[in-house]
Amino acid sequence: MKYTLIGLAVAAIFSQHVLADEGQWQPHQLPQLQKQLTEKGIEISGEQLADLNQYPMNAIVSLGYCSASFVSPKGLVVTNHHCAYGMIQNNSTKDNNLIEKGFLAKSLDKELPAGPQERLYITESVTDVTAQVSGNLAAELTGAARFDAIEANRKALIKECETDENYRCSVVSFHHGMEYFLIKQLMIQDVRLVYAPPESVGNYGGDIDNFEYPRHTGDYSFIRAYVGKDGKPAPYSEDNVPYEPKSFLKINADGIKKGDGILLAGYPGRTSRYRLANEIQFAADWQYPAMVKTYTQIINTIDALSAENPDIKVKYASRVKSYNNRMKKLQGLLDGFKVTDIHAIKQAQEDALLAWIAANPEHQHFKTAIDGLRVQLEKEHAFTRQNYYFAFARSSDLLTTAMRLYRLSVENQKPDSERKIGYQERDLKMFAARLTRMDKSFHPTMDVTMWAEQLAEYLAQPEQTRVAALDNALELEANQSKEALITKLSPMYGKTSLTTNEGRLAWMEKTPEEFQSSDDPFIKVAVALFDTSMQLEKQEKDLEGAMSVVRPAYMNAIIAYNKSQGKPVYPDANSTLRITYGSVDGYEAKDGVYKTPFTSVRGLIAKKGPFPFNAPEDIVSAYQEGKTAGYFYNTLERPAAQSFACKIFGCEVAKPTQFNSVPVNFLSSADTTGGNSGSAVMNGKGELVGLNFDSTYESITKDWYFNPEITRAIHVDIRYVLWLMEHVHGAQNLLSEMDIVHDAK
Repeated sequence: MKYTLIGLAVAAIFSQHVLADEGQWQPHQLPQLQKQLTEKGIEISGEQLADLNQYPMNAIVSLGYCSASFVSPKGLVVTNHHCAYGMIQNNSTKDNNLIEKGFLAKSLDKELPAGPQERLYITESVTDVTAQVSGNLAAELTGAARFDAIEANRKALIKECETDENYRCSVVSFHHGMEYFLIKQLMIQDVRLVYAPPESVGNYGGDIDNFEYPRHTGDYSFIRAYVGKDGKPAPYSEDNVPYEPKSFLKINADGIKKGDGILLAGYPGRTSRYRLANEIQFAADWQYPAMVKTYTQIINTIDALSAENPDIKVKYASRVKSYNNRMKKLQGLLDGFKVTDIHAIKQAQEDALLAWIAANPEHQHFKTAIDGLRVQLEKEHAFTRQNYYFAFARSSDLLTTAMRLYRLSVENQKPDSERKIGYQERDLKMFAARLTRMDKSFHPTMDVTMWAEQLAEYLAQPEQTRVAALDNALELEANQSKEALITKLSPMYGKTSLTTNEGRLAWMEKTPEEFQSSDDPFIKVAVALFDTSMQLEKQEKDLEGAMSVVRPAYMNAIIAYNKSQGKPVYPDANSTLRITYGSVDGYEAKDGVYKTPFTSVRGLIAKKGPFPFNAPEDIVSAYQEGKTAGYFYNTLERPAAQSFACKIFGCEVAKPTQFNSVPVNFLSSADTTGGNSGSAVMNGKGELVGLNFDSTYESITKDWYFNPEITRAIHVDIRYVLWLMEHVHGAQNLLSEMDIVHDAK
């Protein structure tokens, strides 16, 4: 009986994919959601939000891995501290560690280059090109041939779009290949670090508080976009000038309160909302546990060597932070699967869909598609298992670099239109920038230690998972220890030119024959692995080509099912521009524990202690001395809404609580995931009131399933940012260039 009730409830959820605040919507879908926006108190119309040339959407930008937004007419951009972490690390040394100290440029000439690979992307247009990409493919095309045909169509559209070198275009799959959109973005090449609080603010609570709440983290930083004097994007130059955006967000210094509706705009990374039940089973039973083990090894190694060497600590600070975040998310997913039986939910969703198909004879072809998808998933999972350890066994930065350089030499022999994406003429500047960036993020001791560790793990696996080309190239033997492998591999680092930027860049111009005759040990291994890598790539293409038939057919079934009930369906996140909406609200984390929507500086000080809770003294003193003018939030917070049981049987009524402090973080019900870090959180007028930076631990499973009761995103309150800028860090020069507004009283 219990399962039946759960199944009925889940079927209802599946058939109404727009419940509560779920949905990472493409901007063009917003006019369909006008009713929901109005109910949330959003004053900006869906039509305006759909227009990428209007405020506020033309102020939303991407870093390529995080979200951000323009906040001044001089190209000033705000994002998360952890999004700017690589930029901060790029400008840090063991003797001048800006990660620990923080940084503030008091004038434009003091702003620092963010790094050769850093870019800002401004989305200007999104065009449906499904017909051009997949609409005319021959029905008999399968496997790698189909994959290559789709790639050829994508590359042709990209080339046609990129007539101006200042633009970056991409053709992105939506609904898992059911639709394709051409996305055109202005690419700013000169990005500079402007202001970042010290890590004791920007990462307050560290990994202990990651994905936790209550939270007291000032996760924000400011960067700036620069262009040539002609106003066009240009590489870094001292002669460049600040970019003048078409629009920039107003900042509301009065912030937000409980119950207010909010908009959130950014570039969410990846979700799996439309996966089958056996896909979550594979992730929970094998994939995620394997990844947890791998990341645990890597993190422990970085931590151990960083403790011994300040140079290593700085160079790998950004990487270990990223690994820690992935690790905690994976563990949260595994824990969440135990608390909420998402496998059963997914199975109930499938059963509901199949029941609808069975009841509608005209839709029986969908059943064939679903059966085909299951067959392909078995092949995909087997491929993933087979090659998981081999992938990490090639994880040396120098080996990876050598392999990419040799691949580049091979691709350079082809016409540009036939080269693999990532190795075309359009990609070479970024390719070189990544090679240059290694000077700030590579250390041979760390590289050989991590590589040996992963090789030892690879060698401990069953013989059938071994790859002869790798074993022969490195003369590997079963069950060699990490220590023995370090001894074997270490001499390679003294015999390669890849440890210097000049050496790496020189290989970009060499021919395959020069690679094949080289005595460089890393180049020799790269050449030896090439044929095996190409065979694996061919297998991947076969799998993806088959998936490009069955996965879109499955999505067609889901959309048809929802359309029959008048419900729109948002695509899974894929790092493209999306809009979500929600309300400022707390949640009941577990029996008897209610998480309030706001945290405060008062609470931050009460939490103060040893690292990572080492709140800076200037924050403590400024607050205790009453330097809070303009940002002190004095209100009576309503208690949590009563549960259904309390409404029936009666419970003691909770009393309102007084909030008297400067707000630090707040919660909302907006639908977010990785990549949404740095996303602008806006009030109903489109004014900036916060920055998204995390999710609660209970929310981690939202990548698979959105539970409106407990899913909450965590944001840094703009009042905390402004308070620190004005009363603690003295960033008046930046405050003066922003448009800071107040609510009408």
